[in-house]
This record gives sequence, structure tokens and C-alpha cells, in this order.
Amino acid sequence: MRCGPLAALLVLSIPAMAFAQSAGEVERCFQNPAGCTTGSPPPAAPPPAARATPPPAPDYATVLKSPEAERRKLQESLHILDKYNGPIDGNLQSDASEKAIASWQKGHGYAAVGKLTPSEAVALNNEAARVPIKRINPTPAAGAASPPTPPPASMPSNAEALKALQAKLAERRRAAEPKAQAAVQALVRDLTAYMAAGGKGVAGEQFALFAKWYADNKAAGRGFGDVKPAVEDYGDAKAGEAVTAEVTLQTLQGDAVQPQCMMFAWIEANPRKDTHAFSCDDVAGVEKWKTDQSLKSAWR
Repeated sequence: MRCGPLAALLVLSIPAMAFAQSAGEVERCFQNPAGCTTGSPPPAAPPPAARATPPPAPDYATVLKSPEAERRKLQESLHILDKYNGPIDGNLQSDASEKAIASWQKGHGYAAVGKLTPSEAVALNNEAARVPIKRINPTPAAGAASPPTPPPASMPSNAEALKALQAKLAERRRAAEPKAQAAVQALVRDLTAYMAAGGKGVAGEQFALFAKWYADNKAAGRGFGDVKPAVEDYGDAKAGEAVTAEVTLQTLQGDAVQPQCMMFAWIEANPRKDTHAFSCDDVAGVEKWKTDQSLKSAWR
């Protein structure tokens, strides 16, 4: 059967229309995949990969800020394990402590950073607790002759120690006594000369309290008797040889004899230095004078 010209035209037009539709459909699907209704849908895009969460940073601050007793315990554990020979002072950030910690960490598979996490600190202490106590004196090998044990040195008793101290003090006093007695006798001569001269002389110039005592008694009509001295203390001071003497001064009124006591303190020199007089009951004043002079007694 023959086709007319119109039929032939239609036959020829169908492939072209189909091709035009296919090309348009492709372009439409490329530009808007969701609106594409023909053909197989494009494969779904894979979901974005989940972002990996980084591991938390190691906690070194907890151990470094722990109580000193716990930090000392860690140093002791390192010492037991032969890692540390420094002072047990709780300083985990010293060079010696950090090197010891790093050495221990390296031997146990930890990061050798020289600082401990809490779990590492527990492991370190637990390991040290399992170490047996080391003997200071190892047991000698079988058959080896043990050296003889010396007898224990006898300790002096308290009585013996006191006796030795007293002997030492007595020796020091015997060496100092001639100088001390000479200094006190020179003072007595000056005191006696002052009273005999009616209140004139170096004794009154050097010891103001003595000069006042003399003037008060003279004004009261009293006379003066014996002067009896005793060395109270003697020794080296920062300015020379220091002397303190207790002197009994007699006053006379009629038949009555009244002894009065005065303490004299000075540094030996010509003339005397740092002179002072006290009433005999002013013990605190005398001791303060000795302290001020840095007296190292050779008398007591």
C-alpha cells in the first residue's frame, strides 16, 4: 500500500519530535531533578560524613593541684620503683620529678610527658605498694662469716652529762676569775675613794645611780662603812670584757648599820664603757643590759 505525501511527512516527523522531547526532558531533569517524571531518578547523594569528635585532652591538672600529702606519696612511689632520688617535697613540676614520671610512663606505654593523669597516679601508687620492702643489710651468703657485732656504745647518763658540763663551766670560770676579780676590786677602790672625797671622783661620773644614792644618804646625815663586792657575771661582749658586780654598801647612823645593795655593770676599759647601776631587785634590767652587750658568760 502506498503512502501519500502527507503520510510520509508524518512518519518522518515522529522521530524528530521524539528526539526533541528527549533532549528537553534531559535538560529539564538536569536543571530540576525533583521535577523529572520520566526515566530513572538519579541516585540519591550520600549523606555527609559524620564529623569525628576529638578525644578529650588528658587531665594533668588534677594531680598537679592535689594535696601536698598525695603529691609526696607519688614521689615516694617513684623512689620505691628506683625512678626518683630527689627530695620528697611534693613538687611534681621539678626537673627530677618530671624526668622520673616520664621514665615510668615510657616503661608502661603511656605518653612520656612527665605529668600524671589521675588514673596513671593510681597505677603508679598501686605498683609501688606491691614492691617488697628492701633490706638495708642483705642476708650474707651461706657459709660467709659474719663480721663480729661491736658492743653498743654506752650512752652517758644524765648525771654523768651534768657532771661533765659542770666541770667544763668550772674550768672556764677558773680561767676568767683573775680578770673578773681584778675588775671588781678596781671598782671598789673607786667607790670608796668617791665617798672619802665627799662625792667626788670617777665612780660618781660613771654610775649616776650610785652618785644619787650617796647624795641622798649624806643629806640624811648618814655615814658610810664597808664596801663588800661579789662578781655576779663576767665574759666576753661585743665591745670587750663585760662585768656585772653585786656590791653591798653600808650606811651608818648612830649605832645602826644598814646594808644596802646595788648592782654595777660595765665594759672593761680605761675609762670604763657602757656603765650602768641598778638596784639589786632590778633583775630584768641587769639581764637586758647583758643581752644588749651580747655577753657570752664565762662565769655561769
